[in-house]
Amino acid sequence: MRVLMFTILTFMLGFAGITTTVSASSSIPDYAKWGIIAVKETQTKYNVDILDYKHIGRSSLTANQSREQFKLWVRAKDGKQFAVYVNVDFNPNTQQLKTVQFSESDRH
Repeated sequence: MRVLMFTILTFMLGFAGITTTVSASSSIPDYAKWGIIAVKETQTKYNVDILDYKHIGRSSLTANQSREQFKLWVRAKDGKQFAVYVNVDFNPNTQQLKTVQFSESDRH
C-alpha cells in the first residue's frame, strides 16, 4: 500500500511540475525583452556577475515613451556586492530603445 501511495504521489508531483513548466514558458512577460537589455547593459557597464533580478514595474512617461524599471543585485570582481537600479526607456509604439540609465545602491 505504501509503495502504491508513493508511486501515485510521485506521479502527481511530476505531472504538476510538467504542467507548471509548460504554462510558465508559454506566457513570456512584456518586460522580458527590456530585462534582457538591463542585464546585458549592467554587465557591460560594471563588469559584474548578476546575482538577482527584480522587475519593479512599468510607467508611461509620455505617449511615445515608457519606462521599465529593474533592480539587479550584482557582485563585482573584487567581491563587493551592491544593487544597480536600471531604467530602460523605450517607445511603446515602435518598441525602439531610447535610453538605459543606472544608479547604484549598497542597500538591499
